Amino acid sequence: MSNPFSRNIWFPLAFAIILASGIYLGYNIQESRSLYHHIQPGKNSNPIEETLKLIQANYVEEPELNKNYDQIIENILSDLDPHSYFIPAKEMQSVNEEMSGNFEGIGIEFFIVNDTIQVVTPIPGGPSAQLGVLSGDQIIKVNDSLVAGIGISNENVVKKLKGPKGTKVKVSIHRAGQKDLIDFTIQRDKIPLYSIDASFKIDKNTGYIKIGRFSGQTYNEFKGKLAELKKQNIEQLIIDLRQNPGGFLEEAVQIISEILGDDKEVVYIEGRTISKESYKALNGGSFLQGKVAVLIDEGSASASEILAGAVQDWDRGVIIGRRSFGKGLVQQQFPLSNGSAIRLTIAKYYTPSGRSIQRPYIKGHGEEYNHDIEDRYTNGELFTADDNFALAQQDTANEYFTKVLKRPVFGGGGIAPDYFIPFDTSYINAFSMQVFAGGWVQEFIYDYFNKHSSQLKKYKTFEEFDDKYQISNELYQTFINFCTQTKKAQKVHLANEKVKNEIIFRLKVALAKQLFNSNGASYVIAKQDASVNKAIEILNSKDYLFGK
Repeated sequence: MSNPFSRNIWFPLAFAIILASGIYLGYNIQESRSLYHHIQPGKNSNPIEETLKLIQANYVEEPELNKNYDQIIENILSDLDPHSYFIPAKEMQSVNEEMSGNFEGIGIEFFIVNDTIQVVTPIPGGPSAQLGVLSGDQIIKVNDSLVAGIGISNENVVKKLKGPKGTKVKVSIHRAGQKDLIDFTIQRDKIPLYSIDASFKIDKNTGYIKIGRFSGQTYNEFKGKLAELKKQNIEQLIIDLRQNPGGFLEEAVQIISEILGDDKEVVYIEGRTISKESYKALNGGSFLQGKVAVLIDEGSASASEILAGAVQDWDRGVIIGRRSFGKGLVQQQFPLSNGSAIRLTIAKYYTPSGRSIQRPYIKGHGEEYNHDIEDRYTNGELFTADDNFALAQQDTANEYFTKVLKRPVFGGGGIAPDYFIPFDTSYINAFSMQVFAGGWVQEFIYDYFNKHSSQLKKYKTFEEFDDKYQISNELYQTFINFCTQTKKAQKVHLANEKVKNEIIFRLKVALAKQLFNSNGASYVIAKQDASVNKAIEILNSKDYLFGK
């Protein structure tokens, strides 16, 4: 980028003289005024505070310093470590809602299709579900104002539908097969943001629970789902932590207590101002004897790594997937006076064997740190089954050993799995990327479901749907025609057999979500998932080594 202050060196001599005079005059003014406006530093003052006071006292116009505070704070935090960061006041509500596990609104998942708000699913137990809003409904008006065909954004939809508990909003809905709009007056309420994405029995004795994040309600959700699975006589459990970014440490510790127990150490933290503090599993866990498999990948971070690390260090279960993210820093949130907050790293955490999971970083080089997953892709780590490849990214100079089987484990770069599952890119090409990134599958299925819901609803359970329903070649070709004619897709000739199979699979998953919410979609996915199938194979094996 060119320098906006650079000038041709052959500027007129007169201008140079005037410029030099101006500099000298400004210097003299600064010198004389400093006698009267110098800020005397106190014992606790610092250059930042002094600079702000000098600007406030001397700047030529009334400074709008409040606008600059956010950027100043961001710059300070970014130079500390990759996980200390600033939360602007305008984002605090959504951040707190996500971590607390609820928000206030009408309780729907939506997707904008053809400039129309489409209900993906009403959240179970929410006010929309209780009034009879259905998957596939289209919201045409909100409080008698048209919201379809006007270019409405996701952000504006949220603004119109969210609101304080007890307030009401009128929505006018178009439903397939109905000539007139259906009006609902919905009283907003607290809507749970579930952190358990799915839970079901995947074979005759194996339960599956997928945890999306660790919020303030995750343990209660997990305990309830585990109790339901135990009633179905499961003897082994798969805990799916893939793409789980973490969250509350305490929630992870409580969940581990259900499978570990006996007052065993789960994790300990230590920092400059924090003495070593150990977190131990509570006694009386409800799944202390069954076999356990934990699924992780490069998106599993923080609390997810604490859970996986404790399971691995105590040889309580098998870890399957790919090397985890590598975040071993503990953050605490501190509120600021203007409604914003900072999340500041206060300690590091260590697994029971004493290893740190945090991968290396250079202060002030956040961009390089954030490209780590991309680097794993380009250097081939995500695709090779060579265990040494993942271990090479860890601190192998410091070897640790598991508590029971005395297996070697390493820190400094995430959790390396016991069994590696490569990342599958066989179906990715220029055509499939258009289809999947554009959300064309969901858009097509919403319309298809509206027209065929009566036939599809003959399937009463997602197990029956997965077992008996197949995407026909005719439906696949109808979708391809939608891509080419409606979406003007390019490079359709790249729709090879692998791409075709992936599209068929995703069409079925999208239909399962319309019929049975995310639980149904997750079941269809899990039945064909390489990591899940490997977990079932290991759990059912007579050579399974792990246990209490």
